[in-house]
Amino acid sequence: MDLSRLQIDRGNGPRRAVRRGTRYGRWVMLAALLGAGWIFRAPLLAQLARARATEVEVANVVRAVPGAVPATSGTAANGYIVARRRAALSADTPGRIIELNVTEGSVLRAGDVVARLYSDEVAAALRGAEAQVASGEAAVHTAEARIAAAQQRSAEARARVEAAEATRDESSSALALAESELKRALSLVASGGVTAERVDQARATVEQARARLAATDANIASARVGVASAEADVAVARADLAEAEARLPVLAASRDLARATVEKTFVRAPFDGVVVLKDAEVGEVVSPNALGGQSRGSVATMVDFASLEVQVELPEMSLASVREDQPVEVFLDAFATERFAGRVLRIWPTANRQKGTIELRIGLDQIDPRMRPEMGARVVFTPEQSREPKGDAAGSPGDGSDAAADMTPRLMVPATALVERNGVRGVFVVDGDVARFRAVTAGAPNGRRVALEEGPAGAGLDEGERVIASPPAGLADGDRVRVPHP
Repeated sequence: MDLSRLQIDRGNGPRRAVRRGTRYGRWVMLAALLGAGWIFRAPLLAQLARARATEVEVANVVRAVPGAVPATSGTAANGYIVARRRAALSADTPGRIIELNVTEGSVLRAGDVVARLYSDEVAAALRGAEAQVASGEAAVHTAEARIAAAQQRSAEARARVEAAEATRDESSSALALAESELKRALSLVASGGVTAERVDQARATVEQARARLAATDANIASARVGVASAEADVAVARADLAEAEARLPVLAASRDLARATVEKTFVRAPFDGVVVLKDAEVGEVVSPNALGGQSRGSVATMVDFASLEVQVELPEMSLASVREDQPVEVFLDAFATERFAGRVLRIWPTANRQKGTIELRIGLDQIDPRMRPEMGARVVFTPEQSREPKGDAAGSPGDGSDAAADMTPRLMVPATALVERNGVRGVFVVDGDVARFRAVTAGAPNGRRVALEEGPAGAGLDEGERVIASPPAGLADGDRVRVPHP
């Protein structure tokens, strides 16, 4: 009996088990990957298709009035309404806004306060400067009063001098008389004509007259000293007045500087106009030379609506047919059924090399209250002799049959959306993520848009559908496209 088969293989058994386990794990991993691939197959394919799709820009099909522009002869150009007078308002000094009096649409008069900055410190400096000016003016008045008082004292001293001099003359006369009486008494006393007592009286009278004369001389000297003192006081007061008057302009200049500093904290409207943009809020810091950071450069932007005009870019090849003061007709995209008369104001002295255009500015004969800056406009340049009345002053269209026909609303698409495929003109409509080509019958381009004919033989489009604004050259019907999110 062969017992060798009953022996246990202690060396190869475990290795075979490990190999079997490894093969089993690989199969499990492969199965998991295949399952995950099956589950995520659709999203992965969608992502791959999106990555390979052509990115395009779209525009909506709109129903609008083409306007009377195609029925008008002459050179045409597109542009926008702009304001000749437009200002971004800012303070002349950095500061924090504590008062803002406007919002978009606010109507302002020249000098109206748009905003006010924090000004307590400069206002206190202004009050101090005004007090200094008041003190200087008081010093001038004080010096003037001192001059007047000194002049009064001088006048009184001169009057005393004159009175004392008059008294001296009287005293001198009295002394001469007394001396004459004394001589006469002395001559008569020897002959016994007068008594010795009379001589003594005459002598006493002379002494009294001399004493009065001496007192008068003293009074005169004292009065003259008073005059000199008063005149000295006048000179000192005049010097004080000159100093006070010299300091007054310096103090007034300091006050005016403080007042101008306070005025810089007010943002005022430089002209009559309307606020079109509010650039800051209360609590924000503004600075006239802000280049970034935490401060604003302006508080608000205002426009003078009386200065509205049309800015157009005229192709260089059309420049020969345009001149300054040439009559034009303006058609606004917002009011396509109305005509607005105007004239060429300015032709720029240089061209735009990249665009191949010349900038023109068109003045409007009458500015409509509905006009707004940045509105789209189309300008038709017409010779003076071919210009005919086409409505009332408000810009209403005339009764011409061509103009009336153009007043019918039509489906409009961008002119760049029209392409030709296999000899057929049409547009590409975006259907989900697929471009579908549809044949259309289109008229002449009207600026940036083109009107489509409707009906059985016309455009098979509906208002609101999305068309590709500028289809790539190789785009075909059924190609996948991708519209970027705005």
